[in-house]
Amino acid sequence: MGQKKSTEITVGLFVLLGIVALFFLAMKVSNLTAFNDETGYRVTAEFENIGGLKVRSPVTLAGVRVGRVEQITLDPDSYNASVTLNLYPSFNNLPTDTAASIYTAGLLGEQYIGLEAGAEDEFLQEGDVIELTQPALVLEQVIGKFLFSKAGGDE
Repeated sequence: MGQKKSTEITVGLFVLLGIVALFFLAMKVSNLTAFNDETGYRVTAEFENIGGLKVRSPVTLAGVRVGRVEQITLDPDSYNASVTLNLYPSFNNLPTDTAASIYTAGLLGEQYIGLEAGAEDEFLQEGDVIELTQPALVLEQVIGKFLFSKAGGDE
């Protein structure tokens, strides 16, 4: 009887551990985890088109995660998307002429912001604006331009 009870407890703990592991995996994949995210300084970048960029999308520099997208709003004057980036405090030496582009990664097409460091001697600080931006490449627009250019070229 005691052997059966200990086996049931062991199996129960193993199942519970599996459920907890699946929960953490789901949080990591969905970018909802905030367990190891640092609070840093915020900078803003304006894009003509952000495609499918979402809040909590990664911000990278040379493939290294340096922050996350914190907020996305529409600028009422320019009608561009204003994206607030939360950059980790350990990356406080990004030049003021840093460029930001929106890229697509992986099979699921998750979009993220890639930064390219500039050459200025001054560094980005809280509240600064990244001036050099490149919008997301929207596949539907590229296909449309290609099809219309072919249709116009045949005449």
